[in-house]
Amino acid sequence: MVSVSGSFRGNIRAQSAISIADQPNHSISIAEVTGIQKSSDENWNNAVCTYWALVEISGNTGSQRGYYSNDHGESGQEYGSYEGKVSIVNGQVIVEGSWESTQGTGKFLGLSANGTFRTRLASPTEIEVSWEGSYELAARAQAG
Repeated sequence: MVSVSGSFRGNIRAQSAISIADQPNHSISIAEVTGIQKSSDENWNNAVCTYWALVEISGNTGSQRGYYSNDHGESGQEYGSYEGKVSIVNGQVIVEGSWESTQGTGKFLGLSANGTFRTRLASPTEIEVSWEGSYELAARAQAG
């Protein structure tokens, strides 16, 4: 497995939320976020990441889970899922959790990858994500 890390600053392209009246500050929201990956690993640098999130918050804590896609251009695409814990501290929304690749195309067909992430809401429409993990391409696994 190869260690990898990266980051991206993304824009919230679509978002919808509803308040639930069973208790104060309880809500469910969905969102779509997109941004360009930055990584020292050429397999991930400049990939376009899009993720779809389902978030439930009650008070100052909650959960987020969803799916993501990394578009690596002519090299292929990689898809996965993630889940994390939401915390709101001094008005700052933070999500920390884990991700796992579930499928890929092209160079990423048969990819095995997983890791952790940390997301921070930078503004009402922008997020900052840092992530790390490890991966193995199927071609590398077959050669080993």
